[in-house]
Amino acid sequence: MSIFDHVGLKVTDFDRALALYEAALGALGIKMLASFTIGKERHAGFGETRPTFWLSDGLTARGTTHVAFRARSRAEVESFHAIALSMGGRDNGAPGLRAQYHPDYFGAFVLDFDGHNIEAVCHDPV
Repeated sequence: MSIFDHVGLKVTDFDRALALYEAALGALGIKMLASFTIGKERHAGFGETRPTFWLSDGLTARGTTHVAFRARSRAEVESFHAIALSMGGRDNGAPGLRAQYHPDYFGAFVLDFDGHNIEAVCHDPV
């Protein structure tokens, strides 16, 4: 069980970020499940059965947040990375083992348009 109920990031270009996250998270089986506007601020919620990751517009300074998404396989990690790069994300660590964390830690890192470090990780052995 996760210790978090939900996590949110603010972004500077909501439409561009939404396209990147929908495509990259889709490789992990994560879908946009909610979308609404409160005042002038737009929100989109992603998850598997309920929204647990949120994007909102309104960021005014460069982001520095790190968020890691669970992948069911190493192939999903690779797909996430390739799709995120094709959508304009910047490579921040190609798919591969990160044995310094533990022997089966297989992750990939992408910087979104605001500098947030987004990761997909699989902890299962080959």
